[in-house]
Amino acid sequence: MIPRIQKRGTRTIGLLYYLYGPGTHEEHIDPHLVASWDNNAADPGRDANATYKQLQQLLDQPLNNIDEADRPAKHVWHLSVRNAPEDRILSDEQWGDIARRMVAAAGIDDPDQGAGCRWAAVRHADDHIHIIATLVREDGYKPDLNRDAARVQAEARLLEAELGLRRVNKGDGTAAKRPTSAERHKAQRLGKDRASRDDLRETVRRAVAGATSETEFFDRLAAAGVLIRKRVAPSGDLLGYKVALPDDRNGEKEPVFYAGSTLSPDLSLPRIRQRFSGDGDTPDQDSGAPSDRATDPAPSGPAAARRRTATAAWETVLVIDGGQDAQVASQIAAAGEVLDALAKTSAAHTRAELREAAFVFERATRSHIRAERGHDRALRQAARDLVYSGPAFGRGEDGATTAMAIDMLFFLVTATAHWHAKKGHAQQAAAAREAAELLRAAYRTAADVPLSVLYQRGRRLSQPLRQRQAAHLRAAVPELAEQILAEPGWHALAATLADTESAGHDPAALLAEAAGRGELGTADSISDVLVWRLRRMADLPADATTMLNHDAAAAKGNGRAVPPATSRDNRPRRTR
Repeated sequence: MIPRIQKRGTRTIGLLYYLYGPGTHEEHIDPHLVASWDNNAADPGRDANATYKQLQQLLDQPLNNIDEADRPAKHVWHLSVRNAPEDRILSDEQWGDIARRMVAAAGIDDPDQGAGCRWAAVRHADDHIHIIATLVREDGYKPDLNRDAARVQAEARLLEAELGLRRVNKGDGTAAKRPTSAERHKAQRLGKDRASRDDLRETVRRAVAGATSETEFFDRLAAAGVLIRKRVAPSGDLLGYKVALPDDRNGEKEPVFYAGSTLSPDLSLPRIRQRFSGDGDTPDQDSGAPSDRATDPAPSGPAAARRRTATAAWETVLVIDGGQDAQVASQIAAAGEVLDALAKTSAAHTRAELREAAFVFERATRSHIRAERGHDRALRQAARDLVYSGPAFGRGEDGATTAMAIDMLFFLVTATAHWHAKKGHAQQAAAAREAAELLRAAYRTAADVPLSVLYQRGRRLSQPLRQRQAAHLRAAVPELAEQILAEPGWHALAATLADTESAGHDPAALLAEAAGRGELGTADSISDVLVWRLRRMADLPADATTMLNHDAAAAKGNGRAVPPATSRDNRPRRTR
């Protein structure tokens, strides 16, 4: 149940016309009263003799009891209460009781407090009601609406439990503002999947991902095609900014601008500057000159950037598991930047899931625990590398390292969900869990081909070689060995163990280190997880197609196994 207090107004009659009217898209059905302050108010919806003017005059009558100078500038209070789509349809009597409890909780009309305000609850759909009230009590005093929004939210949580409705996670005031109903309807009218507010929030988040200066940030915004309006002080200092989509216009055909702070609390210019201040060399904010880090060379390509992302993500999991709160908060915020950057540069077959994962995870990046910048450099650099390495292909080393990065990010996001849950951050924990499921779906798509290649190589291993890899497995993780051997992914892991051995590593020692990092309980396939950890730790190519060709050539020639090439050179590497 979502209660939402709308902006206060000045015209009771105007709101009544809307509530009883057909709606913007003819969506209002059978508008009628379900409750009122005296349970006897005129109902233009069901009573042919009642008029909107009569109901308006009854609601506004307390205004006549006070001097015009004492009347509130905006006396119309408006609350909408909406159930979830999957909730059962409530009766008029149930909605009437909900309305009475909401106005009592808000301080509009509490029977225990004596005189209250006049109000009416209108139902024009199965799933919600609207409550309109006049903000002057019967005795001429104004109601106490201190924290009315928090009080109606608390009442909604009680009603959900009592009526068996979907339980909404308690908020903490750090969520980004949702699109208004007018913004949603406008998007539908224009055939868009998201409201302009949501599209702009995503665009600004992508522009700030890994950026190290204001100049770079605004250059990225301009490159994304949005309109930018900067707010400059008389001294020339930049105070803030607004953005708009070129095709989002108001009734006067002017662009509809949104300030960064209204898109999300952490997208205000001062909060964005805090990200830059943690990057080592602080950019010159007055001149907008980028820091030295803004010119850091990017990796040689998308695959290298994804490897670096996987490493940074895995190291961050350890911080989240045992770091201080302010440090963890900064890492989680930077993880959001990485997801934005990965979604922006992903190939088409994983782009939709990654984009949605980044969109959902945005809610998990903020809480009342203030991030301590500077601890997030590795992740922010990874985001920067992703952006500047360019779009990735969906196949070859690009595609395989995408699967590797998603696999590591899944564990990072899962660790984030656990951390938020322990802190009592219900909405953030739920957002992280949802993002993890979207990453799981993206991973399955990205990993399908590279793991299939490794599976084929594992099936082609000779019996003695396969047995040797099984012995390494039992020596490294005896408690998990039989479970892993029974998984379909064991063949891919066996091939990877053979590759690590050919590259000069101790397979059992490397496997024990990979498994010792934990977080295996949330994986669909433990063997898959260990494959990517081993290939990253041993610096093996993520795409084993070339190795499959080497194997075939070796089998066709003298039968000797050919040592696989690493991602850098053919020299064996030892574990640390």
